[in-house]
Amino acid sequence: MSAAIPIKDKAGIAKMREACAAAATVLARLGPLVRPGVTTQDLEEAGREIIAAVGARSACYGYQHGSRRYPAHTCISVNEEVVHGIPSLRRVLRDGDIVSLDIVVELNGWIGDNAATFPVGPVPPAVAKLLRVTREALDIGIRQAQVGQRIGDISAAIQQFVEKNGFSVVREMVGHGVGRSMHEPPEIPNFGKRGAGAKIAPGMTFAIEPMVNLGGHATKTLADGWTHVTSDGSPSAHFEHTVLTTERGPEILTIPH
Repeated sequence: MSAAIPIKDKAGIAKMREACAAAATVLARLGPLVRPGVTTQDLEEAGREIIAAVGARSACYGYQHGSRRYPAHTCISVNEEVVHGIPSLRRVLRDGDIVSLDIVVELNGWIGDNAATFPVGPVPPAVAKLLRVTREALDIGIRQAQVGQRIGDISAAIQQFVEKNGFSVVREMVGHGVGRSMHEPPEIPNFGKRGAGAKIAPGMTFAIEPMVNLGGHATKTLADGWTHVTSDGSPSAHFEHTVLTTERGPEILTIPH
């Protein structure tokens, strides 16, 4: 039996708005710093400073998975890195790269989570299409987060749109509920069947996050225990918002101050 999906009350929703606005502000300020010649460690240090400036803390830094703790304040994934890339002074951005910035912050006990993928200078047309389709897939998934529908409706809509455009969705990593913890029920895969999964009710908060590959869907984890890469070395894009379900429809919470 799957775990119950937490429902946020009015006070919790207000706290989520604050945390999500902080996360979105960090991403909005960090994105313009992506350019040729910058290292991913440069972006990490800027991200750490911006997170502190908005009064939050990184929910990634020290996050434990098995026996490992994540060593950075931001997740920065380049090209074939899907998610959870670890910043490094050795990774210098060059024209044609794409960079996914995943920012998760905690503010007053609540989590805000968002991500976006940025081109570094001009990118090949197929990669530009990958970014556009992944961003549009996020919008399409969010529109399915309607009260009375089911989690599988989000998943199926994302998968159908992505595959119609000739790309593939990652299977190993999924979207998720978010609130007091970074990962709450339910899991929200980017693939699935309409009408499957839990029913959506008002007051749920979801991190919806298509991860889309230019090549095949398979991924693997590097020896660092964190970085997920495409098995075939093809580029991958990642866009994410935290969304509140309401009777009026889904509301994106990760909007900058």
